[in-house]
Amino acid sequence: MGRLAQTEGLTDIQREIVSTVRDFVDKEIIPVATDLEHRDEYPTRIVEGLKELGIFGLMIPEEYGGLGESLLTYALCVEEIARGWMSVSGIINTHFIVAYMLKQHGTDEQKEYFLPRMAAGEVRGAFSMSEPGLGSDVSAITTKGVRDGDEYVLTGQKMWLTNGGTSSLVAVLCRTDEGHPDGTAPHRSMTTFLVEKEPGFGEVKPGLTIPGKIDKMGYKGVDTTELILDGLRVPENRVLGGATGRGFYQMMDGVEVGRVNVAARGCGVAQRAFELGISYAQQRHTFGKPIAQHQAIQFKLAEMATKVEAAHALMVGAARKKDSGQRNDLEAGMAKYLASEYCKEVVEDAFRIHGGYGFSKEYEIERLYREAPMLLIGEGTAEIQKMIVGRRLLEEYKIQG
Repeated sequence: MGRLAQTEGLTDIQREIVSTVRDFVDKEIIPVATDLEHRDEYPTRIVEGLKELGIFGLMIPEEYGGLGESLLTYALCVEEIARGWMSVSGIINTHFIVAYMLKQHGTDEQKEYFLPRMAAGEVRGAFSMSEPGLGSDVSAITTKGVRDGDEYVLTGQKMWLTNGGTSSLVAVLCRTDEGHPDGTAPHRSMTTFLVEKEPGFGEVKPGLTIPGKIDKMGYKGVDTTELILDGLRVPENRVLGGATGRGFYQMMDGVEVGRVNVAARGCGVAQRAFELGISYAQQRHTFGKPIAQHQAIQFKLAEMATKVEAAHALMVGAARKKDSGQRNDLEAGMAKYLASEYCKEVVEDAFRIHGGYGFSKEYEIERLYREAPMLLIGEGTAEIQKMIVGRRLLEEYKIQG
């Protein structure tokens, strides 16, 4: 293990968990990731191994069969997994967000019903906010949930579900206008529904269709899908928290911790790119010496390492702030923005160090080069992060009088 991206002040248990995950990544993920990615194949064996390690229940409280660990521990594990293959960290992250939303906002019955099976990895989660025409404008969703007796009928179309096919529980954000007078702010008329389904594609239950995997430039292996709701009936006890109108806040709470984990993914991918770059620079010779001895390459390595270190520090700070019970939207936005931008830059520098070979599918850096851009848009674009950060700064530094 290199000197970069070390985390001070960890407990013995935290160090042991992170070390165990790192060993798993080195032995079980890195050797097979590129081959699986080129085939766009779901990493079934890797996921089973992570279930055995207890990763699916890392932040789920012990009373529900989880490990009850902190966001920091979780983020450091995500960083290690993304270092091996970012798609695997995506499989974990969406599951984690749904489990976190249940833990924070679910009724006692919902927690007892879902969390133990989620901790064991038997039930795997996905969450769904975005729609085909929306992008970042969550408040403009059109998918509706209309009450019909003791059920709700859901109709609409959702987009960009990570784990859409393999999940068995989807947290779906819909508009529910019952009890809200005309003119109510859009974010006050949204509700999160807990939709249970069978894994797979096609019509997986009456009124619910997962059309198939979206073919992507990178972020392969993990299934990204649409979700079509056409009169899907959901019982009222599957409204998250038991009351309508709270969905926007529940989803934003989940996305806030999700942003820390996207930052962790950026850190992990950047670390791997740095490892590949500094290794190749010592093996490749030009003009009679390893290219690592050329000043131009040393400058690149210095810049890459500094970015890896800075992104890691910001990510750790954002996780620790949330763990302390404080609001961390400012720190999470900064960490997600910086880590994703630096990740893209470090990956590109490693790609340049590889020269023509970086363009070859035989070299791992080619895969990272296609994966890094997803982090620029996942869990909110860079522009959205800057809006969040800017607004929070204006609150904090408001001129008095």
